[in-house]
Amino acid sequence: MKIAILKESRDGENRVSVTPTVVKSLVGMGLTCLVELGAGSASHYSDEDYKLAGASVHSRAECFAEAEALVQINPPSNDIGKSLKSGQLWISMMYHRSNSELVEMMNGAGASVFSLDAIPRISRAQSMDVLSSQANLAGYRAVIEGAYRMNKIFPMLMTAAGTVTPAKVLIFGVGVAGLQAIATAKRLGAVVEATDVRPETKEQVQSLGGKFIEVKGVEVGSEGGYAKEASEEYRQAQREAVNKSLAQADLVITTALVPGRKAPILIDDEQISLMKPGSVLVDMAAEQGGNCTKTQAGKIVDFQGVEVIGALNMPSELSANASELFARNIWELMKLIAPKGDLILDRNDEIVQGSLICSGGEIHLKA
Repeated sequence: MKIAILKESRDGENRVSVTPTVVKSLVGMGLTCLVELGAGSASHYSDEDYKLAGASVHSRAECFAEAEALVQINPPSNDIGKSLKSGQLWISMMYHRSNSELVEMMNGAGASVFSLDAIPRISRAQSMDVLSSQANLAGYRAVIEGAYRMNKIFPMLMTAAGTVTPAKVLIFGVGVAGLQAIATAKRLGAVVEATDVRPETKEQVQSLGGKFIEVKGVEVGSEGGYAKEASEEYRQAQREAVNKSLAQADLVITTALVPGRKAPILIDDEQISLMKPGSVLVDMAAEQGGNCTKTQAGKIVDFQGVEVIGALNMPSELSANASELFARNIWELMKLIAPKGDLILDRNDEIVQGSLICSGGEIHLKA
């Protein structure tokens, strides 16, 4: 099977879906790898690096004309969707619940579409989970971004001139990104508190040295590896539980997302007014509308002395590591669907069943 690694077209995207090291592994599996000219340049992988790994380098048009499968990180643009041929397999993050028209267009072209963000969160699929691999890096980057924007240091510092108290960090959401943010902030010496709708995350927070803010009497829980959408009753209880910590925090990081829906509001106008001037809020859900009412995607907003950062595509800022991890996820996926170099889409397999959006002119997963 011929697989093409495409150059990302999203503005500000520095990652590449498959690195030269993984190309070598794919070639060893019996796959023929085509790489679009300059696909890895933003991650500092040259076309020559790909050639040395066993790939051939082509124009975009040649990749679309020759490849049986095409892979990139982000959903395709409409013009790419129209360029697909019947029988081709498209592999990327698709966010199909939000891109139903694009899915219909690609299905109409006769393409099969495999959505990486839809891979089920089960033990067997952990090595293919691109959301987790990228969220891990994003959680780290959010803390570093916050540290850069803050006007104080993280650790306690004892000097002849006096003692500097440690920074206080509050994290909303204890998924993969939240846990990495907790671990990073603790390593930098901060006092860390965290809250989540899932009470079972308390032990994880405490194991990293953080304090878990409990919302007593109202529980939400999780489903399919993701937090369920919280009720208004829970949101009110959470506001009351976290407001004291919010008023004392030097850095707040929000990470809450609900698959296929607008991000929930966790910090409203009244709450952000509690934050002290000079503090920083990094909203990692900015692309899905944000967890804070003052968030503007891709911008830094100053609200009464509080900097609100609408973070976009944070893994791209760590493109070397992000590309490496994403590529390994792709390699693990290809070992499942093309184990001997030939494509096998077994819809009885739980992973394929949960991620194959359409094939054979039929849409399998609706928005």
